[in-house]
Amino acid sequence: MIVSGSSSQTLAAALADETGRPLATVTYDRFPDGEGLAAAPGFEGTEAVVVATTDSDEAWVELLQLQDAVREAGAKQVTTVIPYMGYARQDRAFEPGQPVSARAMAKAISTGTDRVVLVNPHEATVTDYYEVPTVTVDAAGVLAKALPKLDDPLFLAPDEGAIGIAETVREAYGAGETDFFEKHRDRETGAVEITPSDSPVVDRDVVVVDDIIATGSTMSEAVGVLTDRGADRIVAACVHPMLVANAVTKLRAAGVDEVVGTDTVERGCSVVSVASVLAAALGP
Repeated sequence: MIVSGSSSQTLAAALADETGRPLATVTYDRFPDGEGLAAAPGFEGTEAVVVATTDSDEAWVELLQLQDAVREAGAKQVTTVIPYMGYARQDRAFEPGQPVSARAMAKAISTGTDRVVLVNPHEATVTDYYEVPTVTVDAAGVLAKALPKLDDPLFLAPDEGAIGIAETVREAYGAGETDFFEKHRDRETGAVEITPSDSPVVDRDVVVVDDIIATGSTMSEAVGVLTDRGADRIVAACVHPMLVANAVTKLRAAGVDEVVGTDTVERGCSVVSVASVLAAALGP
């Protein structure tokens, strides 16, 4: 059965439809002292696929409870699908005394599952922290389905290291060019200047592609440059639309005409599902 965390109900339902697996009805309660209780009272069978985006500390605890709940209900095989892995950017200790949070979370999850499936983790090396077989799937291509008809499109990555995700979207769309932003830091003032690498943007539709949009600050700065340089229409596309605080209004104010994302994080712009990609990874 497909067992959903509270933050992934739409995706879990889509995955159930895609795979033909039944969808368990999960309950999410809270005791008077604040402790949570995630349960799967209707779970039946010997195989469980727990689908849970971990976009908060509460979601991590909920996932651990659901893994334990399905084992208690008789599951012999547990697969944990983490559409968006929180803490993946904390993949090393950046300052003395800091934890490697991605490692800590991965070890905890490994105790209650037989395998893990991740969708476009921010750092691919986080798979090394899991103590069970772990695979990643690239869902960037599904973003092309959500894009409007584009005129002479340019697909821009936030930096050279992320150009692969922009290329994946361009290839899935079937037209256009790919480029990346260059960042130049003034050593005296510390100010960062962001410019597209080489491609002209005047009167072109530009799709700025990233794996995650969190606060939207970096992307807004880049979009402002594109607007000043005469880009026609600008679309912000990402696999994981976290969009915290005022990210959406910040992007729109900078000149973004449309924000599109997948349902790894369920937001208003989650207009395309990664269910088909996950179904292929899960197998029959």
